[in-house]
Amino acid sequence: MHSYQRDFLRFAIETGVLRFGRFTLKSGRISPYFFNAGGFDTGASLGKLGHFYAQAIVATGLQTDVLFGPAYKGIPLAAATAIALAHEQGRETPFAFNRKEAKDHGEGGLLVGSPLRGDVLLIDDVITAGTSVRESAALIEQAGARLAGVIIALDRQERGEGRTSAIQEARARYGIPVQSIVDLDALIEFVDETGAASTETLTALADYRTEYGCA
Repeated sequence: MHSYQRDFLRFAIETGVLRFGRFTLKSGRISPYFFNAGGFDTGASLGKLGHFYAQAIVATGLQTDVLFGPAYKGIPLAAATAIALAHEQGRETPFAFNRKEAKDHGEGGLLVGSPLRGDVLLIDDVITAGTSVRESAALIEQAGARLAGVIIALDRQERGEGRTSAIQEARARYGIPVQSIVDLDALIEFVDETGAASTETLTALADYRTEYGCA
């Protein structure tokens, strides 16, 4: 595990974005942890989050001509990542985002920001059902660009109704890399190394991975 991944997990726990306990997910599964990226709700925390996205982009070797943030959660994520890439990595990368509904006045259209061109990297918080990836891929293709990859904050490494996860399905469907700042394996390793949660929680995390982990 990279040092930036440990720093990110520590940061997520300190801000309350990552919590341990007993949580009922939308799927009905009972999870021993919960991650809510909406909790990065201050200028300082959002700026730091952009730093971690930029670190992960560099560490995983993802290349892009434009960053794309799907409405709504992806918009501040793409902006924060673009700022971090420029200030910390010297990579001036334009970004764009979409509207939920097309604007019928002014410049009109669904897209805001940089024109989509070349290789486009999608920035999001998590991928659950893969809806935002499908919708974004269609918008990017219509603009004459190519979805070249996706980066998210957390990969739960959790299967859907079948044996694969939405992330694995996106990789297979579009033939693109889907990377994350951290995943469930890293979280379990971090808790084991640091004692960030109780022994009971560590056991629950491992059991959850065994029961619901993707193939």
